[in-house]
Amino acid sequence: MMTQPRRAAVMAVMTCLTAVTALTVAPTPLLAQATQVKPGFNIFSEQQDVEIGRQSAAEAERQLPMLNDRRAQGYASEIVRRLASAAPGAKYPYQLRVVNASDINAFSLPGGYMYVNRGLIEAARSEPELAGVLAHEMAHVALRHGTHQASKAYMAQAGLGILGGLLGRGGNSGQVIQAVGGLGLNALFLKFSRDMEYQADTVGAQIMARSGYDPRAMADFFQVLRNEQRSNPSRLAQFFSDHPAPADREARIRQEAQRIGAVRTSQEVGGFAQVQADLRGMGRAPSMQDIARGQVPRNRRADGSYPQGYPDNQRYPDDQEYPNNQRYPDNQRYPDDQGYPNNQRYPDSQRYPDNQRYPDQGGYRGNGTYGRVANIEPPSSRLATYRQRDGFFSIEYPENWRPYEPDNGFGVTIVPNGGVVDTGNGQQSIIYGVIVNHYDPFEARNAMRSPSLDQATQDLLTSITQSNTHLRPTGSRRRETIDGAPALSQVLSGRSPVTGEEERVTLFTRQLP
Repeated sequence: MMTQPRRAAVMAVMTCLTAVTALTVAPTPLLAQATQVKPGFNIFSEQQDVEIGRQSAAEAERQLPMLNDRRAQGYASEIVRRLASAAPGAKYPYQLRVVNASDINAFSLPGGYMYVNRGLIEAARSEPELAGVLAHEMAHVALRHGTHQASKAYMAQAGLGILGGLLGRGGNSGQVIQAVGGLGLNALFLKFSRDMEYQADTVGAQIMARSGYDPRAMADFFQVLRNEQRSNPSRLAQFFSDHPAPADREARIRQEAQRIGAVRTSQEVGGFAQVQADLRGMGRAPSMQDIARGQVPRNRRADGSYPQGYPDNQRYPDDQEYPNNQRYPDNQRYPDDQGYPNNQRYPDSQRYPDNQRYPDQGGYRGNGTYGRVANIEPPSSRLATYRQRDGFFSIEYPENWRPYEPDNGFGVTIVPNGGVVDTGNGQQSIIYGVIVNHYDPFEARNAMRSPSLDQATQDLLTSITQSNTHLRPTGSRRRETIDGAPALSQVLSGRSPVTGEEERVTLFTRQLP
């Protein structure tokens, strides 16, 4: 615990680095040699993934023409149901829609909302090849790649506060998504890094094997892409825009199939040839370029008159339920009044023990002027203990400070009365306190290998200074020991844009097993 002179507006930050996250996609006994894949940092809960996906899906379907052919929709959905039974992580309500577009492409949105273009179904040579593409998209959902990228983008804007879990208590997730591009066909949900594509290939191959498909069929589909690239490259423009295709992707999938070993394949869903024949008999589907130009009527049947929606003209229901028939808590969407337990946020009327109100909390007043920072009571010599709810860590803190734990994730923010101020733009800023959290480097060069403590610390420092441009490292990095394990510390300082005073941040990092 660190204390500083009263005139300094200080934030002491302790951040834990680890190679373990809330979800690690580990091999099952049947896939003992398969590659383990870990998802990245995420500020959203799994339920929020579903709600973000549901709202984004509704927006996407206003922009894209859906194919309402019962046979094609039912067939593809049955493949998805089979794959979903083997998907790792949260039991998302996976569901698929077929887009009436000729381009060879597929995409997924957070929470299990998946789309495949009619052109891709027509181009595939077998059910396992189609299943390979869908398993890849399902893996993006299971690994939460969309909301991971949204978390990364928001951290670049919001800075240190979200590391301590302030978002989960005082912020609105819908507002966060709007701040980084909005719902619908957001590039954060559609375009992934090379490492994320490798991860989705790897986990997708494992999903295929567990659901009774030969994972080598996923690699075989690259032959289809190569043939199409030679004969009709325009159909692949969107695919290669959304899915980077380095030369070794096919080879990596085959290597993963080797690690997985022999797969006991199951009987196919059946009907692939008939579905292809039906689709090819509908006439030419519009291209994505046609759709973007508005050159195709939306909400029509492939034969000229079909309505938008699911079979029987049903859309994704507004009261979408979670597995096991559980609704979102209180059937709420993203609540605008999301707060602390009992609906309490950081209280503006926080009182001292003697029932005296604080002086003017100060801080930035929203009109371009600085206010006076509250006279923060010195830390008590008596200590209380905070224990993370999952047993991830414990920490002692002054008895007159207060911990704020988010609804999801590992972090906690511990602050004294007056340690958090309203910046005047609907956000709150910590000016005095401690943040403890788990952190995964955003852009590890090799997604399958954990970086060193020094590399991970530098990655975190880069993120902090990018989102808090007034902070700069002061002095050299120091070797420390925390709870018997090697650790690092680095001091950062600069003039706070909130208080107008010198701010000092001390970052501690420790590698976890």
